[in-house]
Amino acid sequence: MKIKVKVKEKETKKISISTEFIRLDAFLKMCDAVQSGGHAKIVIQEGEVKVNGEICTQRGKKMRVGDKAEFERKIYEII
Repeated sequence: MKIKVKVKEKETKKISISTEFIRLDAFLKMCDAVQSGGHAKIVIQEGEVKVNGEICTQRGKKMRVGDKAEFERKIYEII
């Protein structure tokens, strides 16, 4: 017996910033991906966040236009 599983496509949100860069923890907070800065710190340190396809544990990572952060099957792209 074969079972087919449909994997939901990841949702992408485009977020505009008005500065040269934004820290990863602040970016997740700005996108409403996390509830607070403390929550952002925890999920980043636990390795639950990917930046440009790679797991990132640096909460101070500088995010610039074109960068993408992925958390809980959602992609947040800076435009």
